[in-house]
Amino acid sequence: MSASRGTQRSDSATDRLTGWIRPVVTEAGYDLEELVVTPAGRRSVVRVVVDRDAGITLDDIAEVSRAVSDVLDRNDDGMGRTPYVLEVTSPGVDRPLTEPRHWHRNTGRLVAVGVGPAGATEQLTGRITAVDEDGVTLAVEAKGKPGTKKRPPQPRRVPWAELGAGRVQVEFGRADALDDSTDDIAEHDAAEHDDLDQAGLADDDGGEK
Repeated sequence: MSASRGTQRSDSATDRLTGWIRPVVTEAGYDLEELVVTPAGRRSVVRVVVDRDAGITLDDIAEVSRAVSDVLDRNDDGMGRTPYVLEVTSPGVDRPLTEPRHWHRNTGRLVAVGVGPAGATEQLTGRITAVDEDGVTLAVEAKGKPGTKKRPPQPRRVPWAELGAGRVQVEFGRADALDDSTDDIAEHDAAEHDDLDQAGLADDDGGEK
């Protein structure tokens, strides 16, 4: 999985960790959205982003954190050790909607997205009203002249092939606006461990970061 922030460690190390962690996350009923390993001084940060249709609570984060910690401990076979911090979190509101499941989980939310064929993309802001195997339906506010009566949003059907990466728009008037602005920082449970199978997380010469 690719990193979205920071400097990711070697692909081989991330791939190995993903091979250990994804089955555990899936078995617990969640999707592994991202796994990023970044150096932080003399240690590494293993950041695991999970989600599911029913949403993520603090208890869910704690459950996944324990499961991931256990699998990392089981795979510590003495090949070389380095301190690390495990951070399990849910997707933040700034994470782009790139997969059908992302759009489905955000049904009812206002999003900004580029739509249309390559070379003729149109930027739209609309509310997700339906998601199925063929695409997404957005309720798009009709453009009108200043001073004229505002028309109700019009449905716009967009097939997957013409749908770009969506961005959820924070609506401060919504009852869940607080959740919109704090998903990425409030719903996490960080646990520090003293060792981890090197798996590419230590320096090439076997020293600690």
